[in-house]
Amino acid sequence: MPTLSLPADLRLDRSRHAAPQVFEKLRELIVSLELKPGAPLARAELAEAFGLSQTPIRDALIQLRDEGLVDIFPQHTTVVSRIDIAAARQAHFLRRSLELEIVRMLAERDDPALVERLRAHIDRQRANRGAGRYQAFLDADRAFHREMHQAAGVAGLWELEQRYSGHVDRLRRLHLPEEGKAERIVRDHQRIVDAVARHDAAGAQEALREHLSGTLSQVDEICERYPEFVRR
Repeated sequence: MPTLSLPADLRLDRSRHAAPQVFEKLRELIVSLELKPGAPLARAELAEAFGLSQTPIRDALIQLRDEGLVDIFPQHTTVVSRIDIAAARQAHFLRRSLELEIVRMLAERDDPALVERLRAHIDRQRANRGAGRYQAFLDADRAFHREMHQAAGVAGLWELEQRYSGHVDRLRRLHLPEEGKAERIVRDHQRIVDAVARHDAAGAQEALREHLSGTLSQVDEICERYPEFVRR
């Protein structure tokens, strides 16, 4: 089995519990596809890489298993799970249902400061289009959607969505390099904000619905291109 490949810098904040930090770092590596589906996650190697005992590593892997991002085979091995298409569709359904209501709420308000903050996130995305800047682009994308949740007073639901988003987020990461995809995301975000700014709730919902349908509408093509990464 291949040796685990991890970034050189895995420093932890010693003022915080170790297991949640290991979970966060491994989850980020999995969702960004730096750790690809099928990659082995040996506890001993992870413990050495993080400079920890195996106990916090075990706890982090259990949490990743609970999110469906790793498969644990007792007394054998742990591997990064394949992308579960059914789980991705359920996460998409949850997010779309919540965000349709969120943009309706925001469009019914008069909040110029929010509109400016959302446009600032779009500017960050626009500045980070192109190969080599995918992670910064996706960070700005998440910040845009998180900003809307916070403005609607449902920040806790953003955290809930994130616990179910690992599979669909990996699909989006596979889809992002497609020519024109980043530009479409920026355009969709701009349409959502413009509708919110003019208090057009129906227009904001229409723009959001189109925006969130992009990756899932291409799932068959993604599966054909990356058959070793997916589980249907």
